[in-house]
Amino acid sequence: MPRARRCLLRPSLAALSLSLLLGVAQADTPLFSADGYRIGLYRSPTPNQLQGASILDTPALQTLLAQTPRPLLIDVYRRQWLQGRFIEDQPHENLPGSHWLANTGDGDLTPEWRDYFARKLNVLTAGDRAQPLVFYCRSDCWLSWNAVRRAAAMGYKTLYWYRDGLDAWQAANLPVTPAQPEPFP
Repeated sequence: MPRARRCLLRPSLAALSLSLLLGVAQADTPLFSADGYRIGLYRSPTPNQLQGASILDTPALQTLLAQTPRPLLIDVYRRQWLQGRFIEDQPHENLPGSHWLANTGDGDLTPEWRDYFARKLNVLTAGDRAQPLVFYCRSDCWLSWNAVRRAAAMGYKTLYWYRDGLDAWQAANLPVTPAQPEPFP
């Protein structure tokens, strides 16, 4: 083999070895906690079902929003949290009338964030565990899946998962509004 080809082959083999090594490292990283919450790779394909919740597409959500009692819309998209405050690194929009409980869809919440989630849901529902709740974030996002499971574990009974979230809403050319997270704590 000519010397020039060997010189080109070495970096290629090194890159291939590194990518295989990183792939093995990712395979060793668990995707779910012992409690069954997704803790890694949040932006990846989500399942077509979720025990304890009805999955909504955009037309079904529009129908639900016209009913009484009107469901509460809960956006759980992440917002950077630093030194005790939310950092607006980029603008965020959500469905009109939504309550943005940022970061509450993470799979491994600290006790403070779990309390924030529980307290905010209790206030928003006035303690009514039967109040319909619709959780969403973006498409291919496990954060809302986690939040629905967490709300179910807290005893909420009428749960919906808007699986494709804000992306589907915007794709349907429906209105959005600028959003700010609900204050923490």
